[in-house]
Formats: sequence, structure tokens, C-alpha cells
Amino acid sequence: MRGFCRLLVTQARRDRWVLPIWIVGIAVLGLAVGAAVASQFGEEAQRAAIIVLASANPAVLFLRGLPDGLSVGAVVFFQGFAFTAVLAGLMSTFLVVRHTRADEELGRSELVGATPIGRAVPLMATLTLALLANVVLAAAVSGGYILGGLPVEGSLVAGASVGSAGLVFAGVAAILAQALPSGRGANGAAGAAVGVAYLVRGIGDALGTPSSDLTRVTPAALSWFSPIGWGQATRAFTEPTLLPLVLSLTVAVALGGAALVIRTRRDLDASLFPERAGRSRARLGGRSVLGLAWRLQRTALIAWAIGGAVLGAIAGGLAPVVAQALADNASLSQLIARLVPGTAADTVDIFTAAILGIAGILAAAAGVQAVLRLRTEETEGRAELLLATPTGRLRWLFSTGSVAAISVLVVCIATGFATGTAIATTTGDAADLGRLTGAALAHAPAAIVIVALTAVLFGALPRATIALGWGLLVLALVLGQFGELLQLPEWLQSVSPFYWSSALPVEQLDVAAAVILVAIALAGAVGAALALRRRDLVS
Repeated sequence: MRGFCRLLVTQARRDRWVLPIWIVGIAVLGLAVGAAVASQFGEEAQRAAIIVLASANPAVLFLRGLPDGLSVGAVVFFQGFAFTAVLAGLMSTFLVVRHTRADEELGRSELVGATPIGRAVPLMATLTLALLANVVLAAAVSGGYILGGLPVEGSLVAGASVGSAGLVFAGVAAILAQALPSGRGANGAAGAAVGVAYLVRGIGDALGTPSSDLTRVTPAALSWFSPIGWGQATRAFTEPTLLPLVLSLTVAVALGGAALVIRTRRDLDASLFPERAGRSRARLGGRSVLGLAWRLQRTALIAWAIGGAVLGAIAGGLAPVVAQALADNASLSQLIARLVPGTAADTVDIFTAAILGIAGILAAAAGVQAVLRLRTEETEGRAELLLATPTGRLRWLFSTGSVAAISVLVVCIATGFATGTAIATTTGDAADLGRLTGAALAHAPAAIVIVALTAVLFGALPRATIALGWGLLVLALVLGQFGELLQLPEWLQSVSPFYWSSALPVEQLDVAAAVILVAIALAGAVGAALALRRRDLVS
């Protein structure tokens, strides 16, 4: 017990900055959304307009979640829960992998295992820390809602829903940390699990059944296969109930228990899916720095591309559903069209434009992960070995940067092509393939800017690169998704590169903005090179 407590305190000390940033950030986002809804939709008629629009539009249901009434709290929960649950899931998965599989790779677990404690004690401490972090997160989210003037009971249930989602994903990450041979692979798979949960919830919500007055949507059965869907089912500000969270807690306990059992039977550094032995001699591409960068990134790139293709296929498959839902409702179609003034876009184009905007986020995440590989190579000592050869720092940086830029393009193309294929199958118009692939690529310049800025952080602030790199992406996402709802000044919204992306096929391509974004990315690459040349390697 004494060893368990010491490990728990040690892990908490290591995360003394990271966890508070996650928790405070998520809570502040909830408070800001609550305040924005209260001020922007203070009248019930205003809230009714947005809820009716959302209930009849599968695109909004897919992206946001389930409308469930006209109260301020219900609208806040509808606008923000799915996104905050995703953030809670990412916080939990990164926490668990950081203290389990990643520690095994770095040799820390071997030092701990040399002491007289059981094999499963470190994992038990990690799961306990994840539990405490999500309890604090639930309290912080509830407190933010209460400070925003929302009902206390509903606020507590909403906070518990966010925290329970985080606990489920902590259990998922614990299993993946036992199954996969590397921390990077476990992090990628756990993050993908969060994304899949969001997509499953989105499809189930988009296929849901609106009530006769369009103030509430009952989700399809598919939503019950997602932990995020379980949180929505609490109906926090309409008819609050904690019963769906019993399922969340049961699954979290089962996953955590299974991970502990596996850990007691698994040798240190072993995994359920062992790493394949590499070739004894490198192929031609593996004899260059660029080939090495590709070899290190190709698995992650393929995974991101598959994720983008799945998203695109889902978008294309749901497009006919959107068209059918709105075909007989001319007034509602006109209302939706007003969301994009000055265009004559149909509702299917608006839906696909919204989904392809997510493709830009996925592409940026793929590029950021590629750049952050540089920091991993540096901290684990492999960069020092590489740079001891005639390979220069700039060549090392630009080889990985090139792979990161290629990752952005590949993910955008995969998403756009899959979307176009699915829609062309329905419409019979092969031109949709090129049109929607181009629409996805319109978000690539903004994504590359995020990648370039992450490279600058690697050159200038190496120890903070990982936290700031992902934080930069989250900030751009929040400003893009919630900037208008939060009534942020336009200059602040424009800080996000995605603000300048053209929402094809709804809008025309803004060539000038795309060129400026590419120029900023190139300037960032130069800045990263200068910063890296002027610093030493930092462990």
C-alpha cells in the first residue's frame, strides 16, 4: 500500500502542470458556452429557432449532438457536451499511456519493477490517478455550469457525464497499453478509439427521430454503442438521470480490471501484439534521412488516411439522408441556406462542407504528430546517434517536415476522395470525385500552417513542444468551432488558420488566402530551421 501511494504521488507530481491545463481548459470552455448561449439565445423563441433547425438537419446532429428541449441548459448541453467528452477522452488516454507503455519504453518501469512491489501496482496507481483526474474534471465542469447560472442538478449530471466518458476511455487506453508494443502506437490507437466513439455517436444521432415539435431528437440504436452517447442519454437539463452512467462505470471497471489481469501475466516490455522484427538490411529508401522519416511515419500516416477515408465515406453515405430529410421542407431549406449568405448551395453541399472541415483538423493532427516524432527521437537519444553522422540538423528537420506535409495532403485527399466516391455512387455523377477531393484539399494550407508552427515550437521550446503543439491544434479547433457561438471578436477568430479556409463546395476558393497561408507555413519552416540551429539537443 505504501508503494502504491508513493507511485500515485509521483505520477501526480509529473502531471502537475499537464492535468490542470486540461481540466481548467475544458471547464472554461463549458462556462464560456453556457454564458454565450445565455446571452445570445436569451429568449425562448431564439432557442427554439436554433433547436428546430438542428433537429431537422442531420449535419448538425452529426457534428453537435442531440437537441433535448428549449431551456438554456439543454441548449448548452447540446452545443458543448460531445466536444467536451472528446477532450476528456483524450486527456484520459494520454494520461494512461504516458504512465504505462511510454514508461516501459523509456526504462522507468524497469526501475520501479526492481523495487518490492507487484507488477500491477504501477498500472493501479495510473488508473487511480485517471479516476481522480476525471472526478476533479466532473466537479470543474459542474462548477463552470453552475457559475454560468444553470440549474445545480443538471450541472452536476452534466459534469458526471463528462467525467464518466473520460473514465471509459482511460480503461480503453489501459487495455491498448497492454496490447501494443509502443507508447506511440497505444496513443494513436486510443485517440482513434475516441474518434470512432464520436463518429458512432454522430451517425446514431444523425439517423435519430425528431419529435413532432422538433424540440427533441431520439437517437438511433447506434448511439448506444458509444460512451459519448451514454453521456447524452442522461438528459442532464431536461429529465436528469444517472442510470446511463452506470453503464459507463461498469465498462470502465471491466476494462480496468482486465488490464490489471493482463499486466500481472505480461512480462515487462512484452505486448499482446509483439513488434515485428525489422529487416537485417535497409532497402534503398531506408538509406536516406527522408527514407528513415518515411519509415518512422508510414504506419501513422496510413492510420490517419484510413480514418479520413472512413469519415468521408460516412459523410457521403449520410448525404442522401440529409437530402431526403429536407426535400419536402422548403422553408427549412431556405433557413439553412441563410447560414451561408450570398450562396445558392444546397443542403447536401453544406453538409459535406462541414464534414470536410473536420478533414482539415484530422490532416493537421496527422502533420503535428509527425513533427512531434522529432521530439521523441531527441528525448530517447536516437537523434544524437543520427546527428553524429554527416547528417545535418536542417536535413533531419526538413525530411520529417516533408513527411508531415505529405501526411496533410494524403489525409485530405483520402477524405475527399472517399466522400466523392460515396456521393457519386448515389448521384451517378463522376465529377463529384474531383470536386470533393479538391474541396478537402482547400483545408490543407491551414493545416500546414499548424504543422509549421509546431516545428517552430520544436526549434524554440523543445521541452514544451508536445503540450504546446497539441494545444495549438485544440485552440485552432475551438476558435473555429465555437468562435461564433462565443461571440468572440472577429480578429480573435481569425487567429485560427482554419478561419481562412474556403468551405468548398459551398464557397468559392479564396486563392489569395490560400497563398498567404502557404507563405506563412514556409516562413514558419524557415523560423524552425533557424531556431533548431541555435540550440543544443535537449533531453
